[in-house]
Amino acid sequence: MTTGRRGRLTVYLGAAPGVGKTYAMLDEAHRRRARGTDVVIGLVETHGRTATVERIGDLEMLPRRLVEHRGTTLTELDVPAVLERAPEVALVDELAHTNAPGSEHPKRWQDVHDLLDAGIDVVTTVNVQHLASLTDDVEAITGVRQRETVPDKVVREADQIQLVDLSPEQLRRRLAHGNVYRADQIDASMSSFFRIGNLTALRELALLWLADRVDDALTRYRADHAIGGTWPARERIVVAVTGGPETETLLRRAARIAQRAAGTELLAVHVLPTDGLPSTPSATIAAHRGLAESLGGVFHTVVGEDVPTAVVDFARGVNATMIVVGVSRHSVWRQALLGSSSAEIARLSGAIDVHLVTHERAHVGTGVGSRYSSLSPKRRAAGWGSSLVLPAALTAVLLLIGRDDLALATDAMLLLAVVVGVAMIGGLWPAVVAAVVSNLCLNWFFTPPVGRWTIAQGENVLALAVFVVVAVAVASVVDLAARRTTQAYRARAEASTLAALSRSVLSGQDTAQAIVERLAQTFAMAEVRLEERADDRAPWTVVAHERWATAEAGSGAGSGAGSGGSGATDDGSVTEVAIDDRHRLLLAGRVLPASDRQVVEAFGAQAGIVLEHRRLREQAAQAEVLERTESTRTALLAAVSHDLRTPLAVIRTAVDGLASPDVELDREDRDILTGTIADSTYRLERLIGNLLDLSRLQTGAVRPVLRAASLEEVVPIAVEPWLSDLALDVPEDLPLVHTDPGLFERVVANVVSNAVRHSPPGAKVLFTASATRASVELRIADAGPGVPDDRKATMFEPFQRLDDTSVNGLGLGLAVASGLADAVGARIAAEDTPGGGLTMVLTVPREPAPNSGQDDGMVS
Repeated sequence: MTTGRRGRLTVYLGAAPGVGKTYAMLDEAHRRRARGTDVVIGLVETHGRTATVERIGDLEMLPRRLVEHRGTTLTELDVPAVLERAPEVALVDELAHTNAPGSEHPKRWQDVHDLLDAGIDVVTTVNVQHLASLTDDVEAITGVRQRETVPDKVVREADQIQLVDLSPEQLRRRLAHGNVYRADQIDASMSSFFRIGNLTALRELALLWLADRVDDALTRYRADHAIGGTWPARERIVVAVTGGPETETLLRRAARIAQRAAGTELLAVHVLPTDGLPSTPSATIAAHRGLAESLGGVFHTVVGEDVPTAVVDFARGVNATMIVVGVSRHSVWRQALLGSSSAEIARLSGAIDVHLVTHERAHVGTGVGSRYSSLSPKRRAAGWGSSLVLPAALTAVLLLIGRDDLALATDAMLLLAVVVGVAMIGGLWPAVVAAVVSNLCLNWFFTPPVGRWTIAQGENVLALAVFVVVAVAVASVVDLAARRTTQAYRARAEASTLAALSRSVLSGQDTAQAIVERLAQTFAMAEVRLEERADDRAPWTVVAHERWATAEAGSGAGSGAGSGGSGATDDGSVTEVAIDDRHRLLLAGRVLPASDRQVVEAFGAQAGIVLEHRRLREQAAQAEVLERTESTRTALLAAVSHDLRTPLAVIRTAVDGLASPDVELDREDRDILTGTIADSTYRLERLIGNLLDLSRLQTGAVRPVLRAASLEEVVPIAVEPWLSDLALDVPEDLPLVHTDPGLFERVVANVVSNAVRHSPPGAKVLFTASATRASVELRIADAGPGVPDDRKATMFEPFQRLDDTSVNGLGLGLAVASGLADAVGARIAAEDTPGGGLTMVLTVPREPAPNSGQDDGMVS
């Protein structure tokens, strides 16, 4: 039976298993039932958790549907039974669950849709790692591919989403106390999926995803209720970026305003004209984009026919609370005649505040010479010449034909065609001159009274005036079309050139060399050099260099990014483009026009990024080497002063006892002293071997031989002296690891020795191993006193002790183990043992097996 309405969906969203989603859902069910609502449990997964089972209490629970699959009986949600029971509210756990074959639907969320269509409200749960859009992100964080997913749309369209949040530390404590999984699953879970880093990242994903959903809900509410004004739920500042020199001032001023309130968003918007052609050089826009992002903002580019309207529409679309604009650069008289964009934005803004910022370029004008001519000097000279010659020549031809044979309108149209031709040859101003000359010829030779500048008939005055206006208007359109065509070709060539550069840089080539090669080919330059220097007074040295033989031959096979892209010849000119204080580009072969120089500057900016990344990589590598050197040196000094002295003192004491003439020793006493010497000698040999390996690694004389290795050739040898003190749980089917078996064996031995030494008498050390997607983990857990949290950060440093009175301490063993582990690509970490003690986690990378297709699954 249906109620005629669609049911409401409530989702409890969690960052990970065990945060309490099911418990919160059951709480909601008890509250609703207390208010008189008919609530039943369609399906709840307790996973054996006592608190969850107890929280079910006396809630009505419908039987599950039994499904036979490959000889196994599985239980699923019984959708027909829920529909027949027709409750007001049904609880359905684990929304992303995949149903067993033979069910009505392959996914549980589809079963939930059937209940909602029947008018039943549904309360369900889902973890953030099951959202389809986050599958790749979750795999990158945890190393495990999630196989059970639910489309984001299903959760986003829920009527209510409740976030069940728990800090990673609290969740791990719940796990350690056995509140999430059985005791035999705790160690494996804490070492794989439930790491602190994994849980923190998943928690952030859940919060960010839910924040986006809240923004969507607010936008949808405003649209549903036709709310056009802005709601200041969050401060958003929009900066109108013109691309002029005042842009930097505007961005910095807006950033300072944004910093006054926490959570304020900064958005910069640049409006392109509707023809799509950039009015500002791309290098300038790129610089402004970088500045906006460095100030914590986001840069947007929109297309609009009217700049003020486009800016205000954008601000309203993002629900902005303030628009920051600059004072107009136009002169006062031009603003009085044509208005200004800033004043128009203020008029259109409505409830959005407008912050007007003054700057150095305010009211100084944009300059008369700002219009760029794309015509060559030869074409401009031809245009000026034809502006005088063509009207005169056509007038002579018309006079030869005879004045009486053609009407005045025909003469005017022919001369108008001449004006259009001049516009196509030489641009706007030659065409204006041609229009004036043509008008004078019409007046003198063809308008009665002929041979005089006076006009007898009034309609001829109007005809001549219309002729001039039409001629100038047509010439303007033709000139503008020619400019736009040239700009379009140039923009396409520049975009193609920069795209080709990006492909060459991202393809893994030597990027600096790729840049100079592309420059030489694109601009047909005879030679291109990328140079650097150590400081302002140091000489320049060549980083990358390219000669292009075709350019020297004058073939000019450039891409056409600039006006001189073809037919270039080597005239010995050198163009210098500064990247920064320490780097520059030199281009030899011809003089580059300003338009081509803009593209070269974009190349230079890319080269600067490449060089900076190279410098940072080199510094990081040097710092890593120095850090390892210092660590090894410190370990060696501590070993000499501590670990070497102890066995030597024991040997010396035993030798003195054996050699003393004043003491009579029986055979048993001599055997004890001899055994003491043997044990101390063994410890000393082992320690010296470790020190020699560290010393050789430090000097580079011996390098680890990393190869595929099985733990079966490492663990038995490493733990042999302490077998009676260990409880081993190492599966035989562990994958191969990528390490140096000999050195890694010493790492394991040092860690095991330390754990046995700190365990209480009679307590065994638990040694377990497990595999994740990218590594194999060895966990050595003792039941000793443990290590305080404030000491875990320094416990791997040499000569560290638990307290000032401790005799054994941590000493050198863990420091040597840590140094060797770094050398063989492994990692050591310390965790608390559930119930007390310390667990050392050794993580060693697996041997790559790209074609294995292995999928380890995920804890759910």
